[in-house]
Amino acid sequence: MTLQVTNTLTGEPEPFEPQDPDSVLLYYCGLTVSDFAHLGHARSWVHVDVMHRWLEHLGYDARHVENFTDVNEKIVARVGEEGLGDSESEVARHFVSEVIADMRSLNLKRAEVYPRVSEHVPEIIDLVETLVEKGYAYESNGSVYFDVTEFEEYGKLSNQNVDEMEAQGEEDELSEKRNAADFALWKAGEAHPDEAESGGQTWDSPWGEGRPGWHIECSAMSMSHLGETLDLHVGGQDLVFPHHENEIAQSEAATDRQFVNYWLHVRLLETGGEKMSSSLQNYFTVRNAVSEFGADAIRMFLLSTAYNNRQTYSEETLDEAVERWERLERGYERAVETADSAAARTKVEDADLRDAVAATREEFEAAMNDDFNTREAITALLELVSAVNRHVDSREEYDYRALRVAVETFEAFGEGVLGLALTGDGEGNVELLGEVVELVLDLRERERESGNYERADDLRDELEALGVEVQDTDSGPEFRVE
Repeated sequence: MTLQVTNTLTGEPEPFEPQDPDSVLLYYCGLTVSDFAHLGHARSWVHVDVMHRWLEHLGYDARHVENFTDVNEKIVARVGEEGLGDSESEVARHFVSEVIADMRSLNLKRAEVYPRVSEHVPEIIDLVETLVEKGYAYESNGSVYFDVTEFEEYGKLSNQNVDEMEAQGEEDELSEKRNAADFALWKAGEAHPDEAESGGQTWDSPWGEGRPGWHIECSAMSMSHLGETLDLHVGGQDLVFPHHENEIAQSEAATDRQFVNYWLHVRLLETGGEKMSSSLQNYFTVRNAVSEFGADAIRMFLLSTAYNNRQTYSEETLDEAVERWERLERGYERAVETADSAAARTKVEDADLRDAVAATREEFEAAMNDDFNTREAITALLELVSAVNRHVDSREEYDYRALRVAVETFEAFGEGVLGLALTGDGEGNVELLGEVVELVLDLRERERESGNYERADDLRDELEALGVEVQDTDSGPEFRVE
């Protein structure tokens, strides 16, 4: 079965046909690094990671690029906070480091590159100049705006009519724009010794000193590393408009080529009926989730719902994911132990187990080729667990050949595609480790409350020597296992 994907641009499932039969150009809109990553971010990360893995399983060279937005007003707002730094770039570097650590903790495959906005300002300026020269953009008071009325297909991704669109950008920009829906490509601004006062770092440009607009960044970064037409562009559902709509307009206006062949959007993670969001303060950070439940249980939770279906976070749904992960892990271990036992025999045959292994492989592949349906793929692996258990429970001698293929199936699909650490390379007993660290941190807090600051510092140093990084925050100490 050929891989089918649901293209947001058409709203229809389509056969996936990359431009190069051997390679896939995959771009994912990464984070604005102004805070710690939470499970809503991780939902997209993990699904994109599995897309990457499945494309490689199909034989493609997956050229995966994922950006960091390190120039943004949300980052500027945090300048001067304790431990974060005294400039926009320092705050961004701090959170880039945290995000990378969270990615590693979730066993994500590394992207080909992680471009940052601050590194690509020359490319951004070149792209804006092209749009101005071609008549799609105009300068106003040192800022540059894209004229949405000049791009005939504007609104094709989000299925909106330009005449009915709401204003984009800040309210104080309206007087500078030809149309309320026009969006900023370059924002005028001058440097100031206090970046929190000036709005952050600025660069020279043909229109004066300023900063890149948000939308132009991804076009410049993706085209710099992957070329003018991408095979797959993935992002959160909340980015369809205006971000991705604007990416299409500015990119295609500049190049006269289709920007992306397949747009895929990950539905948001919800909690309490609202999307999980830093601004709503209703989030569960990746570091805390992994510390409490382990990376494999978190991946199992996030993959238990297909990327384009609504997912709800709750204690109950997480507990269910923990049970599924433990069941899969036990099933794999039982298959390994039985295959390696003296009772596993070469000439014993169990047609039911052999059929179950074949069915699992067929169903898993069909699920993944059906728009990366991870929910059905997991179901197929859990059915194989049941088949292994039935085989072991009903016999005194076992079908070695069938068990060997079952083990290989668990490893190829559970570990290789879903990224689960079945062979023992994962986080280990993360929950127990977390409890031990919490006990040491409680002791440290008691020492501090008693005025024994030197002893409290010693405890922190001892934890860090063991690979446990401790950070004191307004809500109490937090830790990360390196």
